Amino acid sequence: MLPPEWLHAASQRLDGKIRRTPLTHDAARGLYLKWENRQKTGSFKARGALNRALILEAWEREMGLVTASAGNHGQGVALAGQIIGAETRVFVSEDAPAVKIAAMRELGARVELVAGGYHEAEEAGLAYAKRHDAVWISPYNDGHVIAGQGTIAAEILDEAPETAEMTWLVPLSGGGLFSGIGAGLAAQAQNKSATARLVGVQVEAAAFMHGFFYRGTQADVRESPSIADGLNGAVEENSITIPLVKKYADEIVLVSEEDVARAIAFAWQNYGEKVEGAGAVGLAAVLSGKVPQEPSVVIISGGNIQPDLHDEILKKYA
Repeated sequence: MLPPEWLHAASQRLDGKIRRTPLTHDAARGLYLKWENRQKTGSFKARGALNRALILEAWEREMGLVTASAGNHGQGVALAGQIIGAETRVFVSEDAPAVKIAAMRELGARVELVAGGYHEAEEAGLAYAKRHDAVWISPYNDGHVIAGQGTIAAEILDEAPETAEMTWLVPLSGGGLFSGIGAGLAAQAQNKSATARLVGVQVEAAAFMHGFFYRGTQADVRESPSIADGLNGAVEENSITIPLVKKYADEIVLVSEEDVARAIAFAWQNYGEKVEGAGAVGLAAVLSGKVPQEPSVVIISGGNIQPDLHDEILKKYA
């Protein structure tokens, strides 16, 4: 459903503009860990946002970029705007982490704080983009954003081809990262008959895509505060990621707040890596036993955690 040539083009387009992040192997636990917390802006989101921005025409760049974000996508769009010379405006919940808001502003974005959660911020951003004919860059509902995220799969498969037959654990919210990884694995399977198993991981506090996958609706999902703030927010009802997730996912599992906190502490104590809640959910699924113990690829999607929250978690789970 996502043209394979888009994935290849994204890899070429982003070459030299984003970091090829580390892939490490924890042989004792059978885990390959992809550290996107080491990416520019501290999150995988820079890939998709920049891939989308780089294909804009000159007149589109002049209209400016607009998005809504829980924090990481906004940083990615702000970086993209800086690179292509476009003004950037990001709509975020007033409850978004201060460290992420500050980072967006440092990258030159104008940050608009919106009362309510991510859903309200997205509505405000879409309305602004429509009124001002600005370029809307969705965090997930855009094929070129998805293709940019899919470059993660290409890097992993290039460096460790054996992972094409393993379980892949991918953080899941709107589904942009998950769909990109799924498309990348599907392209590999067509070429080499690989049989990877793809598992999405969400927090219990924001199980919107889980609802779509298992019940065909997110209407009955109730969101609550989560330390995995990057996974907050309902999914656009017409999002292209909904059929993509249904196509590529073998399973979607849910992890608790405590599972995530323990994974954050584990990443620091065992790997020396600072990981945010949204980035730790795949590791949380392994450590909590929500997925079987087997050779797996774990996507660590980001590391932009509030310092005081990180300190608090380390003290609790020392």
